[in-house]
Amino acid sequence: MAPNEFHLSLEKVDFRKPTQVTDDTSILTLKNLVFEPLLRWKPGGLVSPALFKSWEHSPDGRLWTFHVRDHARFHDGEECLASHIIDFIDAILGSRDTFGMKWSYQRYLADTKIAARDSRTIEIWNPEPIAAILDIFTEFYVCRLAPNDEPIQGTGPHRVVEFDREAGRAVIERIEVEVEPKHIGLINHPQRIIATAEPSAEKRLSQVLLGEVDASLNLERVGRALDFTPDVQWGKATNTLSIIFYLNCQRGVFVAPEARLAVNHAVDTEALAREVFHGLAVPATTIVSPDHLGSQDAGLSPIPYDPAKARQLLSGFSTTEKTIVVRTPTYMPERAEAITAFVVASLEAVGFVVEVQVEPDRASYARQVGLDKNIGDMALFDSSPHSTFRVLDDKISSMTKAVWWQGYQDEETDTLIKLASNAIEECDRQRAYAQCLKQLQHNPPWLYLVHPTEVFAARTGIQGLNVDCKGVLNIG
Repeated sequence: MAPNEFHLSLEKVDFRKPTQVTDDTSILTLKNLVFEPLLRWKPGGLVSPALFKSWEHSPDGRLWTFHVRDHARFHDGEECLASHIIDFIDAILGSRDTFGMKWSYQRYLADTKIAARDSRTIEIWNPEPIAAILDIFTEFYVCRLAPNDEPIQGTGPHRVVEFDREAGRAVIERIEVEVEPKHIGLINHPQRIIATAEPSAEKRLSQVLLGEVDASLNLERVGRALDFTPDVQWGKATNTLSIIFYLNCQRGVFVAPEARLAVNHAVDTEALAREVFHGLAVPATTIVSPDHLGSQDAGLSPIPYDPAKARQLLSGFSTTEKTIVVRTPTYMPERAEAITAFVVASLEAVGFVVEVQVEPDRASYARQVGLDKNIGDMALFDSSPHSTFRVLDDKISSMTKAVWWQGYQDEETDTLIKLASNAIEECDRQRAYAQCLKQLQHNPPWLYLVHPTEVFAARTGIQGLNVDCKGVLNIG
């Protein structure tokens, strides 16, 4: 390999349509090299400048003004203007996700007015305070279509020089761009990055061990315990993804808060992390990860494993009431059926009688869970937004009753969500969301399981590699 060339093995190589927001770590790794988000999300849930270099808001939090960074240009040389960004946002608001469902962004911004004050300034007005616009903008990676209609024209520190979706291969090269160093770091970046797709985690591991590639991502998906050999360098980080079971709060036993709390006491999440994830996961404490906004202030520990407490909480329910249907996909999350088997055994140990329904069509499963609310009594799922606001608004609030809401109703929670949504300053938002997270541990809407750990391996001697808590491999 050339000394300034870096060969990266990913599960998939793609950039997706400009309107396709994604949490896929392979795709996000590439997007972070070629594109810029409007704002950059930081662990802890706050944001920093990116394509927007600065912003300010009115005292009431209804008017927000964002400024495009100086010298922002797409890789074809065209200047990135406010009009490009507004068109990009409008396209997302009019599109659907990979499952064919409308993006929640349409609902968040339904009454919002977005306009260019000048060529480099965007104003956003909303009838209610909307500090959550900061969260939303971290998910928008601005790009344009190239002449071949591929979504590869970005403003980031690398440009795409080759891309073959069918072959699963992309070549990107570092460019000299006029940016402020705090926005995009170019130091220690290789000049040329070759990304190739290898769907098999076992083969990606073999590639890096044999020296065929410089680094491989998502090695936590190898179906066995990793030995972390010193022959290569390793990196890992706990992901913001939450693996959970939705509980049917509209009908059946889980309408009762006692039953929902009982299942959280019934499952030994440390054992789940150890036995199913080979130690590459950490127990969850509430609806979001320790890196979400509000989590640090909440300071929560996992609900303790206590099967005796679970049986006590369930003592008032009949066998008929404790006869439940558990639904599961075969993937997304990884190890879905093994997770379900572990949880089912735990539930049966405290008195539940369980029927398992397996759905192999993952896209159909998502529509069944979201649109049809067909979750049986429990349904395995993963919760991926790194915005606490989004998780609450999409999945918990009975005021919005949005696509992933499963009937949970708690007046105290709704009051706290409203207060958090109206908070404007960083410290106020952190405290307000912390109160939501505490209440949702006290009265859980879901069965909280784990946050998986992302793992990469690389050739020894390569410096500047790390994986962040969104699962993105940072190079340089």
